[in-house]
Amino acid sequence: MRTKHTSHSLPSFPVYSSAFVSPTDFVLGGGGGQSKTGIKNKLRLYHAEGDKAITLLHELELAAGEDAPMSIAAHPQREEIVCGINSAQAALEGGDNENCRVYEVKENKISPSKTCSTLRLNDADDDYQRVTVFSPDGRYLAVAGTHDLSVLDYPSLNPVAAPIHLDKGEIFDASFSPQTLVVASTVNLFVYALPADEDGDASDGKKKGVEPAALELLQTIDRPDLPGKDAGSSFRAARFHPHDEKVLYTVMNTVPPRTRTKSSPRRSFICRWDTETWKMTKTRQVSDRQVTCFDVSADGKLLAYGSSDLTVGVVDAQTLAPLLNILKAHDFPPTTLRFNPTSDKLISGSADNTVRIVTIPPNINSTSWSTWILVIVALLVALFAFLAQQMHQSAY
Repeated sequence: MRTKHTSHSLPSFPVYSSAFVSPTDFVLGGGGGQSKTGIKNKLRLYHAEGDKAITLLHELELAAGEDAPMSIAAHPQREEIVCGINSAQAALEGGDNENCRVYEVKENKISPSKTCSTLRLNDADDDYQRVTVFSPDGRYLAVAGTHDLSVLDYPSLNPVAAPIHLDKGEIFDASFSPQTLVVASTVNLFVYALPADEDGDASDGKKKGVEPAALELLQTIDRPDLPGKDAGSSFRAARFHPHDEKVLYTVMNTVPPRTRTKSSPRRSFICRWDTETWKMTKTRQVSDRQVTCFDVSADGKLLAYGSSDLTVGVVDAQTLAPLLNILKAHDFPPTTLRFNPTSDKLISGSADNTVRIVTIPPNINSTSWSTWILVIVALLVALFAFLAQQMHQSAY
């Protein structure tokens, strides 16, 4: 079965973030940012039954001067999303940046709920909340800028641990297992133990006026050796398998060796890790250009990526075999990519004012094998036909 996918134009709405709030409804975050382009920053709620049509259900315009929503995460149980949105410049100058924002998504409407500040910016900073991730049970929320990450209790938004600050490398992703938090920086993976809390209230320490302790650092994982002669590599994404905490996936973007060739590929790889030994068990190159976004399907069977060569691809989570490759999915590199909760739909967005909807067929994992079987059968038929012809000719 051929995978169906359709691009949808969203005039004057560059897309930077996305999240599904149901199998058919999703929120997009986008706009012109804090630059004075005249393009408004907004959150939009859409409905899509298939891939052919999308319906705008609600639009929430942000206050003048505020930044575009650069990251979004949907709570796994509550009808709420959390977004990373920097405050307007006037608020930033006063030291007030309500960058972490909660919105209710109920009855086809997006409504502001509460905010908190985790990033303090000054005139020299150009930081933003690039990471927004919930734990599988929705109890914890990790939010991060370039060098600082906070783990918050949800829904109180009180910190459950001292903020994590990295002096080396930039933070690009984070992922929870039931017991740990993995933070992906450009140079390392950092594995932290989540706080043990017998009474079940992660915010007790904050309520009693006790500053929360730092998370225990369990492991620091270096960048793996990759095939080829690249000059180096960096972690771009990290995600636990949703049903097996012993499996972690990472995206590695490489730095090409210094040559006189201007078009040296900046290859990217998807890697599968065993989190008991922290050894890489499988790797596959997926592009000759940098991967810009990544996601794992809720059923744990598929991995999706967007590449700076404008491609959107899907691979098998077990074998890393390619299953789908959409060339020129957007005119600009994809900025966001998300599977829906039932793993039968994928959306990708870009600053080119488009979103692409992909309908994932139920048998996509077998597509690559069936295709190869058909090719082999066709080759065998052609070979037997050729041999039969040769034998017939030799008989005369």
